[in-house]
Amino acid sequence: MLAAARLAHAAPGARAPRLRKCLKIGMIQEGDTLAERFRVAREVGFEGVELDSPNDLSLDEVLAAREATGIEVPGVVDSLHWRKPLSSPDADVRDAGRAALETALRDAAAYGASTVLLVPAVVNQRVPYDAAYERSQAEIRAVLPLAEELGVKIAIENVWNQFLLSPLEAARYVDELESPMVGWYMDVGNVVNHGWPEQWIRILGPRILKLDVKEFSRKKRDDDGLWEGFRVELGEGDCDWPAVLAALDEVGYSGWASAEVPGGDRRRLADVSRRMDRVLTPA
Repeated sequence: MLAAARLAHAAPGARAPRLRKCLKIGMIQEGDTLAERFRVAREVGFEGVELDSPNDLSLDEVLAAREATGIEVPGVVDSLHWRKPLSSPDADVRDAGRAALETALRDAAAYGASTVLLVPAVVNQRVPYDAAYERSQAEIRAVLPLAEELGVKIAIENVWNQFLLSPLEAARYVDELESPMVGWYMDVGNVVNHGWPEQWIRILGPRILKLDVKEFSRKKRDDDGLWEGFRVELGEGDCDWPAVLAALDEVGYSGWASAEVPGGDRRRLADVSRRMDRVLTPA
């Protein structure tokens, strides 16, 4: 029922409004204070910056930087989901991971963010796939009352964690949680190694809450090694950006698109901003 309700909100054939450019805080490597870093982002063309949480920032510092620059904080990235995975066989680790997610949700609400990006589980030789599925869903269910109270959604990301390896399974995982407070953080570049992002977008549809923008080159992967596939600039890899934009339009997605590429100083970030404009603007 929930999936059907979500799909009812998509407007097939409707032209999506412009995507709003965002980047991760770790990409900004110029500026001594948060306000200075936010100002650099604003001046090179970004409207938002995603912060990590848990973090060492004071709330006053974040709110002052936001107010001084006009930069929004549209989302927060759970900073402990890799080290304290919700899929761990150790209950203490899972407890710490759940507590970190709760902190991220509270920080997101305080910053005015609408989502927390979550890697829900990690599958490996020690953590079986089915156990990761069951444990992570149980931990997410435990924090749903807090997410509902705060009005902040949990956005699950597709990453190289050997988990939720197809868009059909990703959609099922979200739908089984039976809550409008859980959706998807669609990472375009992460899919290219083993699939086509436009297919994921069409299948996930209105479950998509946010978009991560990066590139991947299958040729560099084959020539230089798996992780080298990411060492390519936006627009110069194997992501079919026109197809991605068409799929986003088809499912009615509009909103934030966050760069997740190597950052640097003002000059570097200005180049990332220009490249985002090129790949995210329909021809």
